[in-house]
Amino acid sequence: MDTYEPAEELPPQSKAFLDDVFRGLERPQKELPCKYFYDEVGSQLFDAICGLDEYYPTRMETALLEDHRAEMAELIGPGVCLIEFGCGSLVKTRFLLDALVRPVAFVPIDISDGHLMRSAATLAGEYQRLKVLPLAADFTRPIDLPEHVRDLAARRVGFFPGSTIGNFDHPSAVQFLRNVAEMTGKGGGLLTGVDLKKDEDILVRAYDDRAGVTAAFNLNVIERINRELDGDFDPRAFHHLALYNDEKGRIEMHLVSRKDQTVTIQDRAFRFQDGETIHTENSYKYDVEEFTTLAAQAGFRAIKTWVNEDGLFSLHYLTVD
Repeated sequence: MDTYEPAEELPPQSKAFLDDVFRGLERPQKELPCKYFYDEVGSQLFDAICGLDEYYPTRMETALLEDHRAEMAELIGPGVCLIEFGCGSLVKTRFLLDALVRPVAFVPIDISDGHLMRSAATLAGEYQRLKVLPLAADFTRPIDLPEHVRDLAARRVGFFPGSTIGNFDHPSAVQFLRNVAEMTGKGGGLLTGVDLKKDEDILVRAYDDRAGVTAAFNLNVIERINRELDGDFDPRAFHHLALYNDEKGRIEMHLVSRKDQTVTIQDRAFRFQDGETIHTENSYKYDVEEFTTLAAQAGFRAIKTWVNEDGLFSLHYLTVD
């Protein structure tokens, strides 16, 4: 792939977006990083997905938090700085904050700046004794916490709900967990949601709902390219596909070209054949032992696992020794 210098007027975040788009669409299997789902529109669509009948993870995880939050808070301990990765609307966070004893601060981290700031402002209004310190950043990469967070005299515990850990392939998941372990430090911890392996039909329905909300969420990534990067994708010329890859233990989401076509982004042309796909997301599924073994590779020790009664979803509390 030739080196490409984007237009000078693009801000750094948009330049990174453009570079990732070009890199992904030049590959034999075209792909786009799923983190770019979450602009303002995408964040709102994901909130809608979480309320769908077919999308069980939100209901299952919320129920586990509601039923076991006292035990979780006891394991986490008093006076912590809670750091949430990919915070969205912070709905689940409230269950945990209500149970924690004298939390010192809450640091929500999200790539969608506007959505983050509004959600954090709302939460700060509800928890006026809590320091709410939002950080707009890409949590898939190592993050240097700001000095005002590092200076807090509090143990750090991460919160990573929503089974988002499944969006990483296994090596990337280990690297992400290592980054979290380094951020929280020795004696720190992580409470994370993990979607479990189950019947294929249940999985596929969760990522291909009857109302088409997940399809709109998937298609929004190419509409975002049009809005922000001067692309000319025709969303009507692509359709949403969700499938389960049994060999790799993951749901895959793709955008499928409905015809032979050429798409232009910043004057660079990308050709698509009829039926060719853009791979936009993976969602890996685990059993409990698989996940705790993976977490151990990153330096975490499994302390407690909660699984809903149907065996569909799990929450794990891990610590850094």
